[in-house]
Amino acid sequence: MAFIDEIKIKAAAGRGGDGVVRWRQEKFIEKGGPNGGDGGMGGDVIIHGVRGLHTLSKYTHKKEFEAENGFPGEGGSRHGRNGKDLILDLPVGSIVTNQDTNEHFMLETEGQKFTVLHGGRGGMGNEFYKSSINTTPKKATNGKPGQTARFHVELELFGDVGLVGLPNAGKSSLLNSLTNAQAKVGDYAFTTLDPNLGDFYGYIIADIPGLIEGASEGRGLGTKFLKHIKRTKKILHLVSFENAEPSEDGKKLGKPAGMMKVYKEIRKELKAYGQGLEKKDEIILLTKTDVVSDKKLIAKKVAEFEKLGNPVFTVSLYDDANVKLFARELAKNLKK
Repeated sequence: MAFIDEIKIKAAAGRGGDGVVRWRQEKFIEKGGPNGGDGGMGGDVIIHGVRGLHTLSKYTHKKEFEAENGFPGEGGSRHGRNGKDLILDLPVGSIVTNQDTNEHFMLETEGQKFTVLHGGRGGMGNEFYKSSINTTPKKATNGKPGQTARFHVELELFGDVGLVGLPNAGKSSLLNSLTNAQAKVGDYAFTTLDPNLGDFYGYIIADIPGLIEGASEGRGLGTKFLKHIKRTKKILHLVSFENAEPSEDGKKLGKPAGMMKVYKEIRKELKAYGQGLEKKDEIILLTKTDVVSDKKLIAKKVAEFEKLGNPVFTVSLYDDANVKLFARELAKNLKK
């Protein structure tokens, strides 16, 4: 299922029911007094925060929604029934903008609700107009139309930890190892086209698709996924040993760009995007230690990255004990 994180819809609250002209019908009375009831209120449009990242997918085919209209009044002074509210389920993290008024609503918690459009008032029945000088009013009014608007819905993921790094840094594999999230894994760029979430001892880890140079300007997957990082509390920055310079190791490595260089490349994109991304707490994880033949290189790189002032860890996903050790350290860090 494709990941949908942005939709546009039209919605209308219900119209109020009409008031009616009615008269009391009693035996032996030639003409009774007015008893026409008022019309019911039109239904409201309500947005409701739910769990489920793919919730927006159900809105891709149907674009227009209407709450129920109010029902007309009845005789016997009976009010018409109110129309049923229209409740739109949207994933937690959705920002809903009324494009006609520029009003914003943010769904931050499960179960949170906002009334975004109000139904029209019901019309008045002829009993409402009865007075001492008009005992037999024949007037009734129609219900009022409900509010209507166009809405833009944009999903920004929540998470305790956002995984960032170049494509193939090992983010999806790490997420699978830590949370059993079953994210897709492959040996090619942009394996992760959709953000994946996993539960790590009650903490939510978000696997953000791989970034490339120029992402903040829209290159690659660009700002489409950079925006998701700003709603995470910490950044877990993965840098692969495949990026170590060949001269530093005894065997030829895949991408001789330099680990610190690719690290700074990602940091540059975070800063360029803004939204305070570069100021978030960061944990650095040096991945794929299994591609290194000189183990002294691992210690050297750890020392180099520790100079940045952030916690630094190493991992090889082929070493279960190593993964468990990192998981314990990560849990300790998050609890702080």
